[in-house]
Amino acid sequence: MGQKPQVSLREIFKTFLIIGTTGFGGGMAVVSLVERSCVQEKKWLTQDEFMHGLAFGQILGPFSLNICTFVGYYLRGTQGGIVASASFIFPSFTLISLLTWLYFSFHELPQLGSALKGTNPVVIALILVAVTGMTRAKVKGLNGWGIALIAFAGAAFFKVSSLAILVLGASWSMARYYYLREHK
Repeated sequence: MGQKPQVSLREIFKTFLIIGTTGFGGGMAVVSLVERSCVQEKKWLTQDEFMHGLAFGQILGPFSLNICTFVGYYLRGTQGGIVASASFIFPSFTLISLLTWLYFSFHELPQLGSALKGTNPVVIALILVAVTGMTRAKVKGLNGWGIALIAFAGAAFFKVSSLAILVLGASWSMARYYYLREHK
């Protein structure tokens, strides 16, 4: 871990306001935007630091908001976390408030239902792009692929909770580390 960059609260606000405004689809689509902006472009934190924040963020609550809070807190402490979170949420809150009003004012129009159905494939595509990018960056070797496939199967087919998958993956990795260290 290197020296943390000096980032102003204004820059944090601007960055997460843009992410919140352009982060269509939520979840992994937003995480992908945060990773691209804060890790790849601005180099505010490393890929490993980002992945640790993403792991922590999945424990409780919406992980897209949690990763924004993590990055803001990493950069500027409590103030940075609050600024990142608030600026990320503001566009969604404003848009959802407007859309809610429009929906309840005009929900009987068939065109509205058709438009909403057309967004589902876009969200799925954005999630796949995020997963592909993070997989290339972090899944290495047979052990990594094994853990990733077991975690995917557990979540997709056996409905194992995210927290349980994270705990099991961390436990496996720690046990493997100690085993390999003892048998060198």
